[in-house]
Amino acid sequence: MNMTFPRSLIITCGLLLTACSGIGLEPVTDIPQAPTATPTQTPTIVWFPATATPTPQPVITQPPTPEMLIGLGELIAIDDFSDPEEWDTAASDQGSAKISRDRLTLAVQPGIYLVSLQRQMVLGNFYAEITARPSLCRGEDEYGFLVRANAATYYRFALTCNGQAHAERISLKERHDLQEPVMSGDVPPGAPGEVRIGVWAAGPEMRLFLNGRYQFSISDLNLSSGTVGVFANAKGDTPVTVTFSDLKVRAVEYFPPTRTPNP
Repeated sequence: MNMTFPRSLIITCGLLLTACSGIGLEPVTDIPQAPTATPTQTPTIVWFPATATPTPQPVITQPPTPEMLIGLGELIAIDDFSDPEEWDTAASDQGSAKISRDRLTLAVQPGIYLVSLQRQMVLGNFYAEITARPSLCRGEDEYGFLVRANAATYYRFALTCNGQAHAERISLKERHDLQEPVMSGDVPPGAPGEVRIGVWAAGPEMRLFLNGRYQFSISDLNLSSGTVGVFANAKGDTPVTVTFSDLKVRAVEYFPPTRTPNP
C-alpha cells in the first residue's frame, strides 16, 4: 500500500466492529431506522381508458458540478488495499470483512450490520473518494462511506439498493437523520454495480458526490475529525456483499463563511 501524509497528520487507530458473535457484527435492529421515503409520482395522461395510470417521477442524473469541489489541495493519502493491517478485518458465520486482491470485501447475512474502519488516519478538512461495487444487494439493503469516525461515533453516507442516498450521524447506537433519502441516478439500482463515493468536508459542512456529481450537503457541529470507513447493512432477508477499493484523500483548504450576527 502506498500512503502519504503531511508531517502534521495525526496517526491513530480507528476501531469499530461492534460485538456480535465476537467479531464486530450486530443485529441491524440495534440502530433505529427512519421511514423510507416514497418516490413522488405524477400522473401520465391516458385518453381512452377510464382511469389515468400514475408513473414514477423520472430520476434525473445531475450534471458534473466541479464548482462544489472547491479548495482542493494536495493528495495526502492513498490506500490501495494491499495491506490487511490497515483496516479492521474479521470473519464468522454471520459476516466477514477481509482484504484480498487490493480490495476490501464486506459480506453479511440477513439482519447484520458490519463496519470496518481505516486504522491510520485522522482527518479534519478533506475530500475523500472510494469505489464501491455491490455484488449482492437488493431493496433497502445499504452500504456506504463513513467519515470523521471513531470507535463510538461517525457520519454515515449511505446508498440503498433501491437507488436512494441519505446521511446520518451515528452516536452510541443512536441514529440522527441529517439528510432524508433522495433518489439518485448515480446510485446503482441493485447489483452488480459500481459507484465512486466522494465526501467533501470543511468545518461543519459535508457534501456528498457520486461519480463526481454533487448530490446534497449536510451541516453538523458534533464531530470535527476522525478516520474513514465503510459499512454494509443487510436489512432484508438476503445476504449483502460489497467490495471497496482505490481510496484517495486530498486536503481541503477552505473554510465556509461564518454568518454575520444581525445588528
